[in-house]
Amino acid sequence: MTDYHDRIVLDPAIRSGKPIIRGTRITVADILDYLAGGMSPSDIVADFPDLHDEDVRAALAFAADRERRLFTSL
Repeated sequence: MTDYHDRIVLDPAIRSGKPIIRGTRITVADILDYLAGGMSPSDIVADFPDLHDEDVRAALAFAADRERRLFTSL
């Protein structure tokens, strides 16, 4: 699994503290929405030059980890 900890940050001063890709204002939710809408990781990276393939994988890993933690806390 991709270690997202060096790529995903939460900063209360950026996008209301939502998880973002370090050095950008692009949220994990934005990336997940683009993927759900049918964009490929390479399409996303092409549209957002500040992103790298690893950032898209980090967003997926972050979401999977959050889902796993949510499920185990029920």
